[in-house]
Amino acid sequence: MPTSTTRFACVVLTGLTALLPLSGCITLDTSRQRPTPLMTSGPTETQKETLDAAESAKLAGDYHAALNLFREVLAENPTITTAYLGIGSIHLEQRNYEEAEPAYARAARLEPRNFDAQFGHGLALQMLNRFVDAVRAYQRALSIQPENPRANLNLATTFLQMEDPRSAVVFAERAVRHDPENGSARVNLGAIYEKLERNGDAIDQYLTAMELIDDAGPVMLNLINVLGKERRYQEAVNTAENLVRFEPSANAYERLGWGYFRLGKYEESIEAYRKAVDLDPRHWPSWSGVGVNALNAWLLSDRNDRDAFREARDAFRRSLRINPDQPRLVTLMSNYGL
Repeated sequence: MPTSTTRFACVVLTGLTALLPLSGCITLDTSRQRPTPLMTSGPTETQKETLDAAESAKLAGDYHAALNLFREVLAENPTITTAYLGIGSIHLEQRNYEEAEPAYARAARLEPRNFDAQFGHGLALQMLNRFVDAVRAYQRALSIQPENPRANLNLATTFLQMEDPRSAVVFAERAVRHDPENGSARVNLGAIYEKLERNGDAIDQYLTAMELIDDAGPVMLNLINVLGKERRYQEAVNTAENLVRFEPSANAYERLGWGYFRLGKYEESIEAYRKAVDLDPRHWPSWSGVGVNALNAWLLSDRNDRDAFREARDAFRRSLRINPDQPRLVTLMSNYGL
């Protein structure tokens, strides 16, 4: 029975927070990575006025003017950390991570004990998939503010992206402990628990997260999957029924069909799968689900129901045309002459 393995690692750029994989744990010695601060001089009164004008332009969304003002200050004094932070934050907001990274790197070099510089550098590196460097930057940020929930959350998600949930879990737990109303942090912790096969703990986090975030659909999909791992099929179906009621989608109906099949409710299962492909004709897992149900009906009829046989054959072929990489489905069709 094919299943949809929808997973998500949330990425939240608002407020410079990024969420949710290298096998094994890594240990990083950040003591040797800490840069030596450069000699700096503070801005003059005129430069302070320019920096204020740049911040005002940034807040107003006039990024072009803001960047020009920040660069004007740096042309006069290239050691003003605030200007680099302003440039970096604008590029992050514009998702121009290649430009954000060197700006934050310069700020972090100028002021190694500046949390915003280290955190921003970590975020830019994470978004560039430079995960090991991002871990180092986030660890430097945490050496400044050990309990900061954003830095703990982002470090956890970076480890999760490196497929290292064992290293991630302590930081994910710390993020939730210091910001318990953060739904994204709880989703992230749930995903890490699921990776560690702590399914009961994952369920608890997903249930709590659903009460804290506006868009609960992706969390409900995760919850359905982990309930299935625990063979709590009726609860999975209940969750899927709620999901299709409030946010109907092919993925939601596919999960509902899967749950009904596990409960032996085959008519309800095939109907859910049919609704899924009505919503998305290219949703190959649901075509496979239609096929499995139709094949099951044919077998239960002592192979007399030719309509069920044809529906199974046609559904499997539709699924394979969309996604040919399904060796188990090919074997199934071969075994039953479909």
